[in-house]
Amino acid sequence: MKAAVLYSKDEMPQYADLPEPLVQNDDEVLISVKAVALKHFDKGRAKGTHYSARDNKQEARIIGGDGVGLLPDGTRVYALGVSGMMAEKATVDKNRIVALPPGLDDATAAALPNAVFGAAMALRFRAGIEPGDTVLVNGATGFTGRVAVQIARHYGAKRVIATGRNPGSLKELMQLGADEVIPLQQTDEQFTAQLRQLHQDTPINVIIDYLWGPTAELILASLKGAGSFTPRTRFVSVGSVTGDLIQLSAANLRSVDLQLSGSGLGSWTKGQVRTLFAEILPEMFQLAADGKLKIETVPVALRDIEKLWDADVPGGKRLVVQI
Repeated sequence: MKAAVLYSKDEMPQYADLPEPLVQNDDEVLISVKAVALKHFDKGRAKGTHYSARDNKQEARIIGGDGVGLLPDGTRVYALGVSGMMAEKATVDKNRIVALPPGLDDATAAALPNAVFGAAMALRFRAGIEPGDTVLVNGATGFTGRVAVQIARHYGAKRVIATGRNPGSLKELMQLGADEVIPLQQTDEQFTAQLRQLHQDTPINVIIDYLWGPTAELILASLKGAGSFTPRTRFVSVGSVTGDLIQLSAANLRSVDLQLSGSGLGSWTKGQVRTLFAEILPEMFQLAADGKLKIETVPVALRDIEKLWDADVPGGKRLVVQI
């Protein structure tokens, strides 16, 4: 079968032939793969830079951890892979399969789940979003950030504030559910002053952060109190695009009712992951099928994987390899 194969984490993946994977136990099933999104998560795991990556001594490894395919009976599903997914065939976990609704194309179905992991799980389980909350999405012009804006609104947010660097994407976020956008391309003083004023006018209840680094420092500093009662704010770190470390003042922590947590592999309970596959993903797939959750994809061919591995996709879109 044809597959995107990584022979060394220091090299590009190659379009190559490998034997079909074999089902190892009763919890696995072989599917015919139709579409796999090419995500930063997959690249990080393949290169060994993501915190969940493990040393892999295999000479050849198929990249891609999830995707869309057909079960032996023809049912179209989204599935989490046991073997690598960016191939004509893959073994998947029977307990991590979601049937797809009619009207949802393969590319959207393949691209959406990773963003749901990074948005819905943070909002629902780590932030505990409640109807009427004001939500700030830091780094909202990226693919997952755009989804987070829409899901926050779907979960009942009264007000959604979005930050980002891309002016065009910021304008588009106003059509996707954001009430206010804050450009990151301004001075630290201007950015902090704008946040403080917004927080004073309508206290920010939830912050979903995809950037970390300097902007996270500024956001946390803007919440700092002055010794009086403060509203409770739940800050959830999901990504670290602009840096893995920040400086955080102890006085900042003591002066505000702040819950600081993260959302990602290792932070969720088994019950929450079951809910993800049983309830959250089916709901989000249906919203997308109904046109109520919007994403943009760039379909590409498996044979072009070597040229696409480091491709820069602007405007919050996602590459999807079609097979």
